[in-house]
Order: sequence, then structure tokens, then C-alpha cells
Amino acid sequence: MARTVARVIVDALQELGVRHVFGVVGDALNPLTDAIRTTDGVDWIGCRHEEAAAFAAGAQSQLSGTLGVCMGTVGPGSVHLLNGLYDAAKSRTPVLAICGQVPLAEVGSDYFQEVDNDLLFRDVAVYRATVTSPDQMPRMLESAVRAAVSQGGVAVLTVPGDLGDQEPSEDRAARFALDRPVTRPDDPALARAAELLDAADRVTLLVGRGARDARDEVLRTAGTLAAPMVLTLKAKEGFEGDNEFQVGQTGLIGNPAAAHALDSGDVLLMLGTDFPYRDWYPKGCKVVQIDTREEHLGRRIPVDVGLTGDVGATLRALLPLLDTVSDRSHLDDARERFAHWQEGQRRLADPGHEHRWTGRLRAVLDNRDHEIRPEALAAAVDTHAAEDAVFTSDTGMATVWLSRFVGMRGSRRLIGSYNLGSMANAMPQALGAQLWAPDRQIVAFCGDGGLSMLLGDLMTIKTYRLPVKLVVFDNRRLGMVKLEQEQAGLPEFGTELDNPDFAAVATALGLTGIRVTDPADLDASVRRAFDTPGPVLLDVLTNPQEVAVPGKPTVSQGWGFAIAKVKEILPSHEG
Repeated sequence: MARTVARVIVDALQELGVRHVFGVVGDALNPLTDAIRTTDGVDWIGCRHEEAAAFAAGAQSQLSGTLGVCMGTVGPGSVHLLNGLYDAAKSRTPVLAICGQVPLAEVGSDYFQEVDNDLLFRDVAVYRATVTSPDQMPRMLESAVRAAVSQGGVAVLTVPGDLGDQEPSEDRAARFALDRPVTRPDDPALARAAELLDAADRVTLLVGRGARDARDEVLRTAGTLAAPMVLTLKAKEGFEGDNEFQVGQTGLIGNPAAAHALDSGDVLLMLGTDFPYRDWYPKGCKVVQIDTREEHLGRRIPVDVGLTGDVGATLRALLPLLDTVSDRSHLDDARERFAHWQEGQRRLADPGHEHRWTGRLRAVLDNRDHEIRPEALAAAVDTHAAEDAVFTSDTGMATVWLSRFVGMRGSRRLIGSYNLGSMANAMPQALGAQLWAPDRQIVAFCGDGGLSMLLGDLMTIKTYRLPVKLVVFDNRRLGMVKLEQEQAGLPEFGTELDNPDFAAVATALGLTGIRVTDPADLDASVRRAFDTPGPVLLDVLTNPQEVAVPGKPTVSQGWGFAIAKVKEILPSHEG
């Protein structure tokens, strides 16, 4: 007996090593979910919201470097996948989304729940197609998977509900050729880059996630050039630990040492990064950029030498052409500045640390005497988390505190919505991460606003008994939006959140809930959260008035903040 379309698809997923398929069941998916039910090694993970399913699949793909898979049924079920799929697309990680569709004979008739998936996913997907005949399988599936893996993106395969049980006339297994090429620039281009770098007095490296697989070559390059290494957020993983050259991040979440290292160099060497914030690039220096994607070269800052190729292969060819720099003053200055900044951050992370004047100011502005510093919470998590923990973080202030106070040492991993910048990603990404690595500690840095959005998928964590640790920065605010408003001179508006007791909610849902309101209880509570078996939600009431000062604060930002605070004290309406 020939296999059905659904069976061809699920057997192919098994062959590819896909262990989990995330989604919400629905009638058009019934043939597929039934095939999963009867397949060893491929498990259906039923989520409460398809957005969470897509985030979880994307998390597994980012962590494993292989294909993540999610499913959404007809119409609304597929629409709900969209935000998580956009995150996968912006993260350039391969995800296959299998979407249901109305019966084939009804397509185009404005049938109940009908949505044109090929149009809906046009912007997000590198491949999208609707199966209109069983004989298109497995060829169409092969094309979808190859596109997702080779291009590092999302492929959407739509299967009408009445096709899943039909049998292709040719019964063959899907075959995939997924080896990725390793490329490097030609010799003349490498010679131009070496000439420019050798002529420089001060080289600074800007290193991104695209260089992660070339750690040894990047460190050798930094040593040869005596160059400080500025890391993007996504390069914390892989480059932060045991690295005598790194000086932390730049940008709004960065530090003065990194900003100075960039501004004081006369050549910038960009390795595997498409860092998007133009205002934080140095002015008036020469630039060499190495990236696998030619379209990335020069799109953030004008480039003098652009090298298309894998960072590791390119540096292996470039290093023999470089002169060894003996003057380490540029590197030493950057490292000294970084050490000084780190010492100041350690003082901020003391739960009892307060300057008298800031304490009085907070008393006036916030009328709260006993709130927990978010810096202290992040530092406590860093202390007690495992050396091989996997961290996820919500977009906003939770990511700021993680970037500054959690070190990616040992074999720690880090993912987040760092390109799309979505809210609500940390918890569902932690869900996917825990299923990917059941024996590792998974820690989600959750904003209270982000957690609230997909709160229902706490039940997914409970149902599958996933021992994730959810750390909630509960400042009753959309904190990053608040900061952005105040830096622009606007009073805080629309950012306050009427939160429940998240620990009590977690307890009601069958998780362990721990609520912390006193700084004196913080360290013991964090330790308890990590020592407690099973899923734990740690709800920590943090001070909403804490400000993350960027690496290069401007006068206009400071003045805007002062004006905003005055406006917040004054009545909003007269009369």
C-alpha cells in the first residue's frame, strides 16, 4: 500500500532528525497529526497559541542549527504563526511551517476560514507553495526544506485538508542534499584587506554571530592586530567567556569602553555582523567587512574592502598576510576602560546599593522605599545558573539586564528576538529549548509585558513537565518604551501594567511560583528557584525607575529625561 501525503511528510521529518513538531491541532491537520501520532521519534507538542509554536520551533532551529517545524491549521491558525515565523526569518534560521487549507475544490471561493497562505506568507518566507496534487509529493517538500536550510529562512508548505490522506502515484522517500558550501574571497581581495589593515595604527573588531564558528580564527586575528573586540549581543555566546580581547557590547545596551574602542580606531574590521544601528558606528575610519552574504557588505557603513565568504575560511587565508602588531596601547586602553565600567556595574548589582541622592530622588518620583534592583536580580541569576544553561530573553529591559550582568561563560547559550525585536518571545523559546535539551537548565528572562501576552502557554510547560525557570522582571511597566518616552522629553504614558501576582497565577496553573518583594530575600529566592525540580516562575518586583545608561549618553537624552521627570511630577491636566 502506498503512503499518503501526510505519511510522506512525517517520514521525511523523521529522516531529517526532527524530534518535535509544534502547533495547535485542527481539522485540516488531522492526517498530519495522526501520522505523527504513529511515528516513533517525532513528537507532537500541542501549544496553546500558534505564535508560541513558531517561536519554539525557531528556538530549536537556532540552538541546533537544523530544521525547526511548526504547524497551523486553516485560516486563523496559520495567521497566528506569523509573528514567530517573522522572528525565525529575521534570525535567518531554517523553519518549515506546514499550514492547513480548505478543501482543494473550495480554494478561491471565499470559503469559511479560507486565507490565501501563499499571499499571507509572501514577505516572510523564502519558499511558499500550496500542494494541489498528491503527485507533487515528495518533490515539493524537498524544495521547501532545501530552500529553508540553504537560505537560512522560513519555508511554508500549505496542504489542503482533503489532500493529506491521498496517495501519490509514486511511492518514494524524500531525498535531501543539504551540505552547505564553505567559501572565501579571491587572493587579490585578501591582499587589499591585508594592505589596509597593516597600514593601520589602531584596529578595532566588531564581531557578530556570523563569526561564532570561527572563534579560534577571530581570537588569532585580534592577537595579531592587538585589536579590542566589540561584540554584538548575539556574539556574547561564543566570544564573551575566556577572551582577553573583548570589551562588551555597543549600542543602547552597550558600555563606554566599547564605544570608545570603536571611535578611537582608524580601521574597523567587521566579522560576521550586520549590526543595524548606524549612529553607533565610528566616523571617519576605514572599514573592512567579512560576511557570507554579499548584500550585507556596506549596507550599514561605507566599506573600503568587502570580502564575501565564511569568516573562518576568510581569516585562515588572511592571517598569513598580516603583520603582527607590537604596540598594544589601543587594546590595553580599551580593556582598562572596560574593567573600570565592569567594576561600576558590580556596585550597581549589590541589592542594597543606593546613593543618597538617588534614593531621595526615587522617593520623590516613585514614592517607593523597598524595591529590588533589576541589576541585582540579573547578577543573582548569573551567580546561581548552571555553566551550561541556555538563556532566552524578552525584548526590552530584560535583555538590557541580561546583556550587562549575565556572562556567557562555559557552554552557556543565548537566544532572543534580537533582530525582529518582538515581545513575548522568551517563554515560548524556552519551551522549545527545554525540549531540545531536556537535561540542561533553561532560563527565560521575561518582561512582565511579554509574559502576559502568551501567558496561556505556561500550561504547555506544565503539560509537558518542562523544568524551565522563568525569571520575571516585574516592574509593572513596558520599561523600554517608558525609557524611550523619557529620553525624548515625554512623560511616561500608557506603559503602566496592572499585573496580577504572577507567582500565584503560576501556582494555580500547576507550576511552582515564587514571589520576591524584599531585596533581602533575593539571593535565597533565586537559589531556591534553581534548586526546585520542575518548572518554576520567579516573580520579582523590580524598581521601574532604574535607568540603563547607554555607552555614549548624549546631552539631549539627559535633558529630555529631566524634562520628562518634571512633567511626570506635575499634574497632567489643569483646572
